[in-house]
Amino acid sequence: MAERIVIIGGGLAGSEAAWQAANLGVDVDLYEMRPVRRTPVHHTEKLAELVCTNSLGSNQVTSASGLLKEEMRRLGSLIIAAADAHDVPAGAALAVDREQFAAAVSSALERHPRVRIHREEMTAIPEDGIVVIASGPLTSPALAEAIQAFTGEYDLYFYDAAAPIVTAESIDWDKGFWASRYGKGEGDDYFNCALTEDEYNRFYEALITAEVHEGHLQEELKYFEGCMPIEAIAERGKDTLRFGPMKPVGLKDPRTGKRPYAVVQLRKENRSGTLYNLVGFQTRMKWGEQKRVLRLIPALANAEIVRYGVMHRNTFINAPRVLLPTYQVRKDPRVFFAGQITGVEGYVESAGSGLLAGLNAARLARGEEPLVLPEDTMLGALAHYITSADPKHFQPMNSNFGLLPPLADPPRDKALRKQLMSERSLARLAELIQVNGLKPPVPAVAVAATE
Repeated sequence: MAERIVIIGGGLAGSEAAWQAANLGVDVDLYEMRPVRRTPVHHTEKLAELVCTNSLGSNQVTSASGLLKEEMRRLGSLIIAAADAHDVPAGAALAVDREQFAAAVSSALERHPRVRIHREEMTAIPEDGIVVIASGPLTSPALAEAIQAFTGEYDLYFYDAAAPIVTAESIDWDKGFWASRYGKGEGDDYFNCALTEDEYNRFYEALITAEVHEGHLQEELKYFEGCMPIEAIAERGKDTLRFGPMKPVGLKDPRTGKRPYAVVQLRKENRSGTLYNLVGFQTRMKWGEQKRVLRLIPALANAEIVRYGVMHRNTFINAPRVLLPTYQVRKDPRVFFAGQITGVEGYVESAGSGLLAGLNAARLARGEEPLVLPEDTMLGALAHYITSADPKHFQPMNSNFGLLPPLADPPRDKALRKQLMSERSLARLAELIQVNGLKPPVPAVAVAATE
């Protein structure tokens, strides 16, 4: 009989790892410290709570993020199934009603006969048995010390930030327009808060002079480029926002027939459309400053902020020194790591690493060899990158086509190249599924636990 697996952390990676292992017939003890111990950014005790944005990135299979999602669907991912079941309009992206999404994941694992959920903090790594550490970038201090002692390579860090959320009823809908860039998705999945040049200049000056929350930061700040605070982007120059989160490219204001000088895009935070997320507006401004500065955006002059932007410390191991491409620890293969703590960056990437770690932990428990996924799959490419990069300069990594091996005869057309690379990846994954006799179930998560 296969031994039980201990999984530490009930975020995206830990939840996915538990699901994969349990569906391979292995019993799982899943430890989640909330609500016994809170974090600076979580607001509920649900598993797989999203704390930054409610978007999981592009859903198009010809994008790196979309390809990763499709690979995970074909491997029976709980996280992607829950996201598909509880999505909200977001153009070409997959965004979710975060409460329904977390409720669905929690309910699926609570009902699984092979999963036992323990609401307690793990402060040490078990000394025997198979363990998956998916404690995330907000690992508690006690467990972080244990990981540092265990790996000897726990010296990397960066800082991450979350965007504010505002109520729909507080938005001035006359000061903007509905549209997606270049008409993608349904064509009107985002509300664009338009700014004139004068309005943009006033907003910019207020932003760069706003007070930020320093907290107890004693180290040099290292931001991940994909989630930089809005004020940090602004510090790079007056027009950087207009080429970043406030870019008007691909948009035309139907009221004027012209492209606005700058825009702030709002995306539905839930299906009912009562809450909206400020796209790309992660911030560490003090809460009073957030209200003052954001209300300089005409459509948000009376904005009611129900969740302020926050900044938190993210920690990750030096994966090239510590891990194998199976997500096993080199010096102790009974221990796996998964999620952002490994150096994969992004919701889907974290869940994807949890999928592979959970699958391999279960195979190890059943006396089978763990799988190394082909490097021409996105899941395999991510695992290969974080475990083979230069350990002296290792930084977190999102999924991207640059991680995949080039085509033997690549066409000049960029879109066609991506299409062919995606087709190759899915074909390779199909071969792996067939050769290894994997029969991933389709998770039944269409109904949230709250219904």
